[in-house]
Amino acid sequence: MEIKRAKGTKDFKPEEQIVRQEVIDLLRKIFEKYGYNPLETPVIERYETLSAKFAAGEASDALKETFTFEDQGGRKLGLRFDLTLPLSRFIAMNSNLKMPFKRYEIGRTYRDGPIKAGRLREFWQCDVDVIGTKSMIAEAELMAIVKEFFDKLELKFEIELNNRKILNGIFDDLEIKDKDEVMVSIDKLKKIGVEGVKEELKDKLDEDKITQLLFIFDVSGSNEEKIKALKKVVKSEEAKEGLEEIKEILGYSKLFGVNEVVFNPSLVRGLAYYTGPIFEVFLKNSKITSSFAGGGRYDKMIGNYLGGGDYPATGISFGLEPLNQEILSRKKTEQKTVVDVYVIPIKTIKESLKVLKELRSNDIKSDIDMNERSISKNLDYANKLGIPYVVFVGENELKEKKVKLRDMKSGNEELLSIEEIVKKIKS
Repeated sequence: MEIKRAKGTKDFKPEEQIVRQEVIDLLRKIFEKYGYNPLETPVIERYETLSAKFAAGEASDALKETFTFEDQGGRKLGLRFDLTLPLSRFIAMNSNLKMPFKRYEIGRTYRDGPIKAGRLREFWQCDVDVIGTKSMIAEAELMAIVKEFFDKLELKFEIELNNRKILNGIFDDLEIKDKDEVMVSIDKLKKIGVEGVKEELKDKLDEDKITQLLFIFDVSGSNEEKIKALKKVVKSEEAKEGLEEIKEILGYSKLFGVNEVVFNPSLVRGLAYYTGPIFEVFLKNSKITSSFAGGGRYDKMIGNYLGGGDYPATGISFGLEPLNQEILSRKKTEQKTVVDVYVIPIKTIKESLKVLKELRSNDIKSDIDMNERSISKNLDYANKLGIPYVVFVGENELKEKKVKLRDMKSGNEELLSIEEIVKKIKS
């Protein structure tokens, strides 16, 4: 039998997983700093719960790509394809929650879709959402989280911002019925340009409407200039409301110190359920052109579980896979182990184990040679794994109640007590 992984899955080697864990730890730290609490939901959901995310008769790639199966009782189940749906179901089942409810969740999600670079069938999402407020401060706070995260990673970024209300209003003004199909084409403006989109729209709209539509979406200038230009051409009250919300988010974002937000009227995201502001995060000077995070307001999704009506909610999801890929591509060296100190016994195994225990009791990530290898082989092992320090435990050193610490990068060696080693490594 040939041993293979399931298609669309991946093993992550320690050097990859170390980076992934660093990203997750940083996100968790920032989420909690902003007052978001951890939530854990099941990977398995009832199929009717998964399908309730989408309005009746509304097609969705996510629903088509859902992994489905039956349990032994004949009940149809599915694997979650994002973390927003389980959150919505949780809110609907817990009506006594105090609002606003701020939560984050980091976990595996699944989609039985086509496989390509940066897209797997099993992948992680890192979501942060706030439920129960209509205030645009919630969106601005998400912008602040984005800024702090990418700034700490020293990655230059841009947040593209739009509003579904603006899109809906413009389409209503032009009496365009097949909104979803046209929006898909408009979303490609940055990728294929005006002429490319015009070509795509020929079979969907008459020439006059195409001209008007592209004129509206081709606005340029600063955020303020784009808002001013659109205010002059839109008639729909919904579109005007959307522009005011954009203006609010930009204002609050500046108060949070976020100046990387760019209003992009042609940005389209999440056709099935977004109801207001939408946003995507792109990195500058990256080979990866797809977004690294994205989200928006979904005021109707939770209501789908409660018999209809609006239930304010907004959030953003960070893509762990592209983030991991980007960080690894920028690293000059790969960290292959979490170990900081490697203990090498020189015919002193019992004493060396005591040294190891003391290092670990001081929260120093430590390991020891268990195979009684030669000093040269142990040094080669530590060097290849990139372990920063090695401790030699020899009889002569022990008589002085000390051990020898070697800095693997510089090659310098010092005779130190365990207390002195702990202080040096922690400094």
